Amino acid sequence: LYSCATYSVMLSYVNETMGDPENPQLTKDGDIILGGIFSFHRSWINRRDTYILNFRGFQYAQAMLFAIDEINNSSDLLPGITLGCKVYDSCGSIARGVRASLALINSQETTFKLSDKCTKPAQVQAIMGESSSSLNMAAATVIGPFHIPLISHFATCDCLSDKNKYPSFLRTIPSDHYQSRALAQLVKYFGWTWVGAIRTNDDYGNNGMATFIETAEELGICVEYSVAVFRTDPPEKIQQIIDVIKASTSRVIVGFLSQRDIDVLILEMSQHNLTGYQWVGSEAWIFDSHIAAMDVHYILNGAVGLFIPKAHVTGMKEFILDVKPLNSSSKELFREFWEALFDCKFEDSASTTTENQRECSGHEDLAGVKNTFTDMSLMSIFYNIYKEVYAVAHTLHDILSCNNTCNKTILQHLKRIRFKTKEGDEVYFNENGDPPAKYEIINWQPTENGNVEFVPVGLYDASLPADRQLTLTNRTLVWAQNSEQVPVSVCSEKCPPGTRKVLQKGKPVCCYDCLRCADGEISNSTDSISCVRCHSEFWSNERRDACIKKKEEFLSYEEMMGALLTAASLLGTCLTAVVMFIFFRYRRTPIVRANNSELSFLLLFSLTLCFLCSLTFIGRPSGWSCMLRHTAFGITFVLCISCVLGKTMVVLMVFRATLPGSKVMKWFGPAQQRLSVLGFTLIQVFICLLWLTISPPFPFQNIKDFKDRIILECALGSALGFWSVLGYIGLLAMFCFILAFLARKLPDNFNEAKFITFSMLIFCAVWVTFIPAYVSSPGKFSVAVEIFAILSSGFGLLICIFIPKCYIILLKPDRNTKRNLMGKEGPTH
Repeated sequence: LYSCATYSVMLSYVNETMGDPENPQLTKDGDIILGGIFSFHRSWINRRDTYILNFRGFQYAQAMLFAIDEINNSSDLLPGITLGCKVYDSCGSIARGVRASLALINSQETTFKLSDKCTKPAQVQAIMGESSSSLNMAAATVIGPFHIPLISHFATCDCLSDKNKYPSFLRTIPSDHYQSRALAQLVKYFGWTWVGAIRTNDDYGNNGMATFIETAEELGICVEYSVAVFRTDPPEKIQQIIDVIKASTSRVIVGFLSQRDIDVLILEMSQHNLTGYQWVGSEAWIFDSHIAAMDVHYILNGAVGLFIPKAHVTGMKEFILDVKPLNSSSKELFREFWEALFDCKFEDSASTTTENQRECSGHEDLAGVKNTFTDMSLMSIFYNIYKEVYAVAHTLHDILSCNNTCNKTILQHLKRIRFKTKEGDEVYFNENGDPPAKYEIINWQPTENGNVEFVPVGLYDASLPADRQLTLTNRTLVWAQNSEQVPVSVCSEKCPPGTRKVLQKGKPVCCYDCLRCADGEISNSTDSISCVRCHSEFWSNERRDACIKKKEEFLSYEEMMGALLTAASLLGTCLTAVVMFIFFRYRRTPIVRANNSELSFLLLFSLTLCFLCSLTFIGRPSGWSCMLRHTAFGITFVLCISCVLGKTMVVLMVFRATLPGSKVMKWFGPAQQRLSVLGFTLIQVFICLLWLTISPPFPFQNIKDFKDRIILECALGSALGFWSVLGYIGLLAMFCFILAFLARKLPDNFNEAKFITFSMLIFCAVWVTFIPAYVSSPGKFSVAVEIFAILSSGFGLLICIFIPKCYIILLKPDRNTKRNLMGKEGPTH
């Protein structure tokens, strides 16, 4: 605390620099004096200049006097002690507000002493501060070192919560820290992401708007422009603001403005007919009937904003409208107030009388007067003043009740005070000297007579969890131009599901283009910032707003290609069976017996298996079908080629055996032929078993080749195993082709080798072309290529080897003789 010597030095400095103290405009005697600083005039250059009387200041003073009178008449609070007051006029000027503050703490009159530790010059024990944040900041800076409480009813700047700068400042209205955030949440609630911002160019507007913009950005709201206005700005500056509004595309304006500044702005906007904008207002003007009465062009029609919850104090309205206390407090101020209130002049008035102005009698009736003074719309603010006075009274009561054992100052006690008013409202201050933050959401709604009604449509309570702080009632809101449809104010329309937002270069984040999600990606919410890739088994639908399971594709019996290949396979099986039947029916004829009929039947049986094994390639792949299709194909084809190879070797050996002394057939008889077929086949069986043991084929979902569908196929497992099977078949086929080629010059009547050569040529051609076709064919077409190769090879062998024999058996039976086959048949002699 400052010592008595320090206090005296500061007072001396005040007197030297500021001159004589100002005289109070209102006074009331009492044991303990409370100070008050209100704006009774709107402008003041010096005492000889003209000024405008401010009726709101008188209402504030009346509210303070009402609380003091109620306390003085109470037997429970400060019994035996009366409160008095000194109220000064700040005229809305920071300089005069500071002078008034210094005058209050520099009073030389005798006053009630709360402590015997130091005999101080008489001073007030607490000051009821002005409405303006800037004025309170200046006053709090001056009186802070004296630890005299300064309590404001309407100063909301968040900066005043800084107890390092303003240790003695308290208030009964919530800080803009909460209001700015509440306004941003309100804007977000109605879906407005593209707004303009206009603020008063002072501490109230600048700090409040800075917090609003910061919160708005966190909530995804973009501010298209932010301009500052002050009532003393030149017309050129005001015109620049009008031009900014005209050039903007946003349809919502957030106005963090004082009453006097929005007056100037509305007047200028009316001249330019700037209507149809949705206004969002701060507590300084959103509930002011004077602003509503001025807005004859309905610039602010449908405005929404925040204000202190409605209040009712028994007897306060009647007291405020009873101006007799003003008459007893300051006759000069009373006469001035009376003349302005009833638009009349007293006979001895020093002010200039206008033509046709009637004379004041002093007994005029307020019942027929409708102006700012009779407007009780700011009862919540009057109630704040009421709570200020009661907070000080309760503090003094507690200090006086402790019988000089309290070592704390009035300021320290006041910060910890907690009580309930007669209306049941609890009053206390937090660590920053602020009350709990609670606001009503107000909507300007026109009445039938053309006036504006301030309708509560919701509530904001900062003490609740974040998701429950803002609540709106079911009452219908009225918007700009009396519309019941919520206005739209966005830089870009919402991006529908199936698209994502792409920021426009050089513009705020609220300005974007909607880009359709790529194939395989979706967005199922509005205004998605990115598209989500579908799971590997899913694909995006046409609208790109949902993932649908990919279509599974495989060669099935139901589709045309599968049906045709199945038909071809069955046709080959049937033809083979027919040939087998013919050979069995004519098994004793020379043409059947001539080339080892046993190998012929075995070859026909293997061809039947070849045709049938192609069916394992059709249908949904499974574990057994994948292993069966390749191994069955490999083994049956080796069996088939082994038989053909055996028949080719038989042809060669038969003609070798006709040479004198040849014993070739001894070493290549039927038993050796069977063993050779078995041996060649067992090698393939061994290769297949090795393949199945080490890394067998398995069903596989191919999602790489096609993005929009899943190819169900059989993975090879071991590629080496697959190519080994094919390679072995190819090796036998080449060997068979070479042998058949060597036997092509045998006598025509018995030249089966020529047909084997053709069949092997077809076989080799098919499988040589198969390799690139198989590798390059996508999905189910690679399976179709393999089936086609199997069927082509089978038909090639069947047609080239067996159809000529069937032709002779069925159509040329005369050639089916041993003599003809041996080439010995000739003309008879």
